[in-house]
Amino acid sequence: MKTVYTCFCTDVIHDGHLNIIAEARKRGRVIVGCLSDETLIRYNKFPTVSQEDRIKLYRSIEGVEEVVIQNDMRYDDVIALIQPDYVLHGDNWRKGPEKAIRDHVEELLAAYGGELVDIPYTYNETVRKIDLQLREKLAMPEYRRKRLRQLISMTPIVKVMEAHSGLTGLIVEKTVVEHEGKLDQFDAMWISSLCDSTAKGKPDIELVDMTSRFRTIDDIMEVTTKPIIFDGDTGGLTEHFVYTVRSLERMGVSAVIIEDKKGLKKNSLFGTEVEQTQATIGEMSAKIAAGKTAQLTDDFMIIARIESLILEKGMEDALARARAYVAAGADGIMIHSRRKDPAEIVEFCDRFREEDKTTPIVVVPSSFNVITEEELAQHGVNIVIYANQLTRSAFPAMQKTAEDILKYHRAKEVDDRLMPIKDIITLIDEL
Repeated sequence: MKTVYTCFCTDVIHDGHLNIIAEARKRGRVIVGCLSDETLIRYNKFPTVSQEDRIKLYRSIEGVEEVVIQNDMRYDDVIALIQPDYVLHGDNWRKGPEKAIRDHVEELLAAYGGELVDIPYTYNETVRKIDLQLREKLAMPEYRRKRLRQLISMTPIVKVMEAHSGLTGLIVEKTVVEHEGKLDQFDAMWISSLCDSTAKGKPDIELVDMTSRFRTIDDIMEVTTKPIIFDGDTGGLTEHFVYTVRSLERMGVSAVIIEDKKGLKKNSLFGTEVEQTQATIGEMSAKIAAGKTAQLTDDFMIIARIESLILEKGMEDALARARAYVAAGADGIMIHSRRKDPAEIVEFCDRFREEDKTTPIVVVPSSFNVITEEELAQHGVNIVIYANQLTRSAFPAMQKTAEDILKYHRAKEVDDRLMPIKDIITLIDEL
């Protein structure tokens, strides 16, 4: 009997999956691959049920004789192991980023005479409703809030991109790229005080109040599912910070990052060029401890941002603060630098990891942007935040467009660099 293989990454079996199984059974013995969690978060979306539960679900389908784990989105592992006569998949992978994977599978099968069969994708109201329900489940606060911790445990490094509106949230949510045959996407979103303030035309001095900033969170949460890390600036007064923690936790935010400065907030990239006052270790530790006491779940994270390198206080001061903040209850440490050379960041991470193997490290490589995610992970970094790149890329494009329209007194000259409004609207889901 011939062997037929198909890979599932779904949490719910619907008509489309049953149709693929029915077509597979016509051709031989059916083996279903369960895409592993680590691969699934790069290839598709975050699972709403565990890998073990997905395996049980697939085994329960009538006609499925075996379920295996697929760890490679390009199918190299399972095709080398099973050498199926047929691989079946929905025909939705004939275009878009997934096409590269399809082409690779076809090459693997051709090497020994296997056949790839594209099954017409099932579109109906039941399938649409199930997909919508899964998306809504991912967006619920109790599921979204805990996902950052899950991602830290599942992936070498969590990739976070800034979002400051519903539209930029959708860009972070839906951008998937294919590179060298593999798919990749962002894991989470960063709601930056700098970008939020800039989008509102206000200076980055904690002028935009929490009510307004929470509205930005609401706008993004309404249209996305990925976990959110909130830029809490200094956290404000300790008495106020505890309420911020409760509010963020209730909304479904995964983490807040607060920096160890006090007084009028100035952007860290100014460093010592402007007067900035670093809080004492005791003051910052007390704020962290109060926030941890206020939170109600184990899912929410309070991450302490250390400004010692920014303010040229030295490596020893940064490490001493890291130890104290972890002792006070911080769930992670963010170390920041405005130097273009990542050497001091690497030194901090290496030395911190020598004495603390588990506390997550967060970096924001805005200045030291030559270092790769893989290199950061090798030095113990768990989360990388691209903190302002969407804002910085949008501003010059919009400014140039405005200048050219004024210059030519019409819009024709700018049209070739504009995205069709139809393409932008397709980002927005309709219920």
